[in-house]
Amino acid sequence: MRTHGFDGEVYDPKFDDDRLARQLGRVWSVIQDGRWRTLREISQQTNDPEASVSAQLRHLRKTRFGAYKIDKRSRGHRSLGLYEYRCDGQEIREIEPTLF
Repeated sequence: MRTHGFDGEVYDPKFDDDRLARQLGRVWSVIQDGRWRTLREISQQTNDPEASVSAQLRHLRKTRFGAYKIDKRSRGHRSLGLYEYRCDGQEIREIEPTLF
């Protein structure tokens, strides 16, 4: 069985590998245009939970998933604790096509 490099305390490749790879692909397909989006906005476009979107953004920063520069900034007043994310199109490197 081919694994995509996911890991974690409760990760089981048999149950999680393909699901996480597809989820990562959905998140990537949304953010690769460089537009700023909150976790909720990405979640609404992918139909994945916000916590999962956040985890996939962290994965995309890792070398084994492309070492992408995922920018983060406050949306609105910083005291609100709302952030938005993007992957700047000029910083994007090709992801291995078989990853998704």
